Amino acid sequence: MRLRRSLIDVTPLRTSPVFRRLLLGRTVSVLGGFMTMVTVMYQVWDMTRSTAWTGAVGLAQALPLVVFGLFAGAWVDRTDRRRVYLAATVGQAACSLLLAVQGFTGHVPVVVVLALVAVQSSFGALGAPAAGVFVPRLLPPEQVPAGLALNAVTGQTMMLLGPALAGVLLGRLGIGACYLLDALSFGLAFYGAFGLPALPPEGEPSRAGVRGVLDGLRFLAGHRVVRGALITDLAATVLSFPASLFPLVNAERFGDDPRTLGLFLSALAVGGVTASALSGSLTRLGRPGAVMLCASGTWGAALVLFGLATDPWAGLALLVLAGAADATAVVSRSTIVQTRTPDALLGRVTAAEQIVGQAGPSLGNARGGLVAGFSSGATALVSGGLMCVLAVAAVATATPELRERAEGLAVPETP
Repeated sequence: MRLRRSLIDVTPLRTSPVFRRLLLGRTVSVLGGFMTMVTVMYQVWDMTRSTAWTGAVGLAQALPLVVFGLFAGAWVDRTDRRRVYLAATVGQAACSLLLAVQGFTGHVPVVVVLALVAVQSSFGALGAPAAGVFVPRLLPPEQVPAGLALNAVTGQTMMLLGPALAGVLLGRLGIGACYLLDALSFGLAFYGAFGLPALPPEGEPSRAGVRGVLDGLRFLAGHRVVRGALITDLAATVLSFPASLFPLVNAERFGDDPRTLGLFLSALAVGGVTASALSGSLTRLGRPGAVMLCASGTWGAALVLFGLATDPWAGLALLVLAGAADATAVVSRSTIVQTRTPDALLGRVTAAEQIVGQAGPSLGNARGGLVAGFSSGATALVSGGLMCVLAVAAVATATPELRERAEGLAVPETP
């Protein structure tokens, strides 16, 4: 019985056919998205042989999210979220089809490829805030953490499978076929959301334009628990995100073995999948704030120890622990955001959460690179991890509400 409660809670799959169909469509679409991410990087590198251009791919994906995210959230909070999500899905699928066409025909300038990626990311910036209301509107409050954990475990699994599958298919079918498969995957996402009921905002709709955005920002500034959750995420990513340091640490500590380097990111994903699959006890606990704080502190501590590790297997084990802590913190943070935010503001707050999740790792990679530039990779890792732990402790001290039980989220014990 204890082992069963430790496994991921699949109650939402049993009780909600709508959520089950939505999760299936989302999972397949996420798989296609990771395939396209790898395919775009491969194509741009093949066309230019320039790391500047491959770096521009990340900008094309991130900038629309940051620039349009809050305005998209304000619009989502004015209308039926289901319609917005369906329209955004059609737009993303159309971009993938255009990428497939240029992939099959060839001879397209690289700026056209990046423009298509940016437009697709803009549609994603619109669809994500709309999707942010689905779980709390479709499931009862006590099942929301389990629903978010199911989203997390499928997303982490696709992050493992998608790049590997893209590598195989690129060699056998080519660039155009990979883009086409991604376009087809949006069909399942559309099917999953088509059966949803109308989901207009509950409460007063958002004001138009900048005023609606400012209303959302005022809520974030004034709500201590939601604000503390997003600050904790920023502390974990901006202060200690390690990906940019992996090549240098591998060279400093592990003999510059490419096989070890390739395992670093995989270890983070393995930890994430494992933690999500064993999240049942934590999602039933009803204390997402305390879980998030502990997980974020564990993330920082694991990276400190990774920066000190000299044995590659010990280093990989610590990265698995860090990945598990990160996945646990993400599920807990999303639970806080989606259960503490009024429905009429949820699109804007979800957009802000998405911007934090996108910008934080990018800033963290930049911070790590700068610190390592005048010290070492190990110093950048250890200092970042320590700052993360101290920042999380400061948030926990300043926001005692995060440590309290969230009413309505705890699942009663069954005999």
